[in-house]
Amino acid sequence: MRKGILERLNAGEVVIGDGGYVMQLERRGYVKAPHFTPEAAVEHPEAVRQLHREFQRAGADVLQTLTFYSSDEKLQISGNVTDITGTQINEAACDLAREIANESDALVAAGVSQTPVYPVNRNQAEVKAIIQKQLDVFKRKDIDFYMVEFFKHVEEAVWAVEVMKAGGKPVGATLCISPQGDKDGTPPGECAVKLVRAGADMVGINCHLDPLTCVRTVKLMKEGLEKAGLKAHLIVQPLGFHTPECNHSGYTTLAEYPFAMEARAMTRWDMQKYAREAYNAGIRYIGGCCGFEPYHIRAIAEEMSPERGVLPAASDKHGLWGAGLATYGTSFMTERACREYWENLLPASGRPNCPSMSRPALI
Repeated sequence: MRKGILERLNAGEVVIGDGGYVMQLERRGYVKAPHFTPEAAVEHPEAVRQLHREFQRAGADVLQTLTFYSSDEKLQISGNVTDITGTQINEAACDLAREIANESDALVAAGVSQTPVYPVNRNQAEVKAIIQKQLDVFKRKDIDFYMVEFFKHVEEAVWAVEVMKAGGKPVGATLCISPQGDKDGTPPGECAVKLVRAGADMVGINCHLDPLTCVRTVKLMKEGLEKAGLKAHLIVQPLGFHTPECNHSGYTTLAEYPFAMEARAMTRWDMQKYAREAYNAGIRYIGGCCGFEPYHIRAIAEEMSPERGVLPAASDKHGLWGAGLATYGTSFMTERACREYWENLLPASGRPNCPSMSRPALI
């Protein structure tokens, strides 16, 4: 039998999460921006299945279901589909993730995200009803554990945790907030305390900001828990982009969002640095969100291979720190077959007249 998520984390194992789904599928032509609703699980299951498999091959120990924004209320707002329900999407997404997870010892995490009704009326009953509808599917599908992710307001995340905790499985809760706190100004440490007291077994950050900023925010959450005498495992699943000028408001405020973010993509070497920073901060659940591709997850798995004692299957096609270049026929290339070269490289953008920073929108 597979070890559960808490068994792995309690044993001190490094658990590697997967990467971003909706943005990757949008780029591949299966998801429509800006609402990013996940009807692809029903319309194009082969695309979702393939992305799951790529993340797993890259080293992911957890495959998250494609259930981000998967509620009837969000589907209605998006207008992307009129003949597919949230329940249909949730069921299909659970089946796809389980199918691929069963090819290894990976776990399946079913996720819920912020609701469209909270910003309108902050009605606890309505928010919980939407979350409960998704949980009902997850329980029928016997998902391994639950994720409450991509919440800007800790209050709404607490309500979601309370619902998901009733499902009888471990619950992780990750906010898309900055070191300055959530949208209401609640500091990260206080957010973490609220989530743990609501029942979360794992807490942390996902999406909206770059990796090192997210690690910094998780450190603040850890400090808050320690001061309160509480314990929880720590999670970080950040953006795969450099976002220094918007690391309070989030990447959606950038001029390049959502269709020109490629110029900000992080390299695999950036990801190895991020993984090490996260590990040194005491975080043991390390993954990614929007902008993370399978090779980014492979980079995390390779950086963590001394601690994990294993390399992912995808490393068969990749020499560590460019080692495969040693067999190249020219000296300028063989000189790049080492960690020192790639670790100290300052990549050029290749874009003449491109500004070094963008001016985020005010929201």
